[in-house]
Amino acid sequence: MSGPVMGLDGLARCPWGLSAPDYIAYHDEEWGRPVTDDQGLYERLCLEAFQSGLSWITILRKREGFRSAFAGFDAAEVAGYGPDDVARLLADPAIVRNRAKIEATIANARAFLDLPDGLAALVWRHADHDAPAPVTVADVPASTPGSTALSKELKKNGFKFVGPTTAYALMQACGLVDDHLTGCHRRGAYDALRP
Repeated sequence: MSGPVMGLDGLARCPWGLSAPDYIAYHDEEWGRPVTDDQGLYERLCLEAFQSGLSWITILRKREGFRSAFAGFDAAEVAGYGPDDVARLLADPAIVRNRAKIEATIANARAFLDLPDGLAALVWRHADHDAPAPVTVADVPASTPGSTALSKELKKNGFKFVGPTTAYALMQACGLVDDHLTGCHRRGAYDALRP
């Protein structure tokens, strides 16, 4: 498997970060940057759930459509969605039209609002700042004991579509673990921003 790849700009990146033009900005500016606010984590949790079984590029390219369809991921508004909203969303070509994932997004808004200490407090209890630095793509796991524990806690609190692999993708995307490869110019870039 591959280690970091040199971009045309002379910067080494994780190989997936150069696999499509859309990925360069996402890799360099967002992936792995700590997300510590409840709404930001709710949005990313929902997007990771929609990604399940699909390529992340599909979700990334539809991200603005998702934001529009789900009221900017305002959990209080999404929690009030009913059958008419589900029907509207199933007809919306700007998002991935999957009934189970749409219903999970609504259920997750309700579960999020029921958390006494908020979503960020729950999620960040599972941060793994001591995870070994991956050298190649083959060193990056699909799930970990930490993501399994996060998945179990989310499910216990009523969240849907949050298996260990989805939970680990959330951890990677939101900076709970740094899976930028050794030699990638973003490896360690967010250490000082982690709670």
